[in-house]
Amino acid sequence: MPELPEVETVRRGLAPYVEGALIEKVTLNRKDLRFPFPKGFVEALEGQSIVSVGRRAKYLLFRLSGGKIWLGHLGMTGIFRFAEGRFKEPSRYYEPGEDIKHDHVVIALNHPKKGPLTLIYSDARRFGFMDLFEREEDSPYLAGLGPEPLGNAFNAGEMAERFRGKKAPMKAALLDQRVVAGLGNIYVSEALHRAHIRPTTEARKLVLKSGKPSARLELLADGVRTVLTEAIDAGGSTLRDFRAADGGSGYFQHRFAVYDREGEPCPTPGCSGTIRRIVQSGRSTFYCPVCQKP
Repeated sequence: MPELPEVETVRRGLAPYVEGALIEKVTLNRKDLRFPFPKGFVEALEGQSIVSVGRRAKYLLFRLSGGKIWLGHLGMTGIFRFAEGRFKEPSRYYEPGEDIKHDHVVIALNHPKKGPLTLIYSDARRFGFMDLFEREEDSPYLAGLGPEPLGNAFNAGEMAERFRGKKAPMKAALLDQRVVAGLGNIYVSEALHRAHIRPTTEARKLVLKSGKPSARLELLADGVRTVLTEAIDAGGSTLRDFRAADGGSGYFQHRFAVYDREGEPCPTPGCSGTIRRIVQSGRSTFYCPVCQKP
């Protein structure tokens, strides 16, 4: 499932083409995706302009001129693309030829500079979904989310407050969207490796008795920011189904230190460890048993 860098990559790809565009017509080719479309979804979008495209955690937020917010979640295989074919600006291009039977939402846009465009949401597995609401706090998907890991509110001190007394292993603690919004399996493994923290370590062990963050927790906060920033710069990671808004694949997977590298040497300079794989809560975790100390 796309994580924060992949969703941010899609957002950045879409923004120049949809911000300021008028939604002239919305066609739904089915009644639902993962969940049914909100009542009055088509009527609420048609005739509105898209003021901006934002992101909260793993959700895309299209802010409309009438004040409502259209939320999109990509699920596992959801992609946005344009029927007109290749983009001009991005370095990676979408080649036309997608199977149209998976095109569930078709939106006719008219952009003040780029002219008519047809935005298509395609989703083979239909794990994605869409919602519509007036304010972010009205959405059950956004309520209770933790701070954005690339925002000013995210830091080691904030993490220490949330980890204090928490017995959950670090991997599970970081995947808790109430602790940090937008992190997923891939980038948690990568960030923990950069901070040399074993995924099975209890979260509370990284908080000092005073309640302040330990030095390793400071390293983790920096590691989270760094790995996400690098992944966004690389256009995200492509594992099976991810595609950027221009149809291209990301390439951060070529820079993974531990994820999906079981049996390979640890890339940490001077480390003699070999990457191991364990299963936590039914999901694969990758780490180095030598430099990621308990």
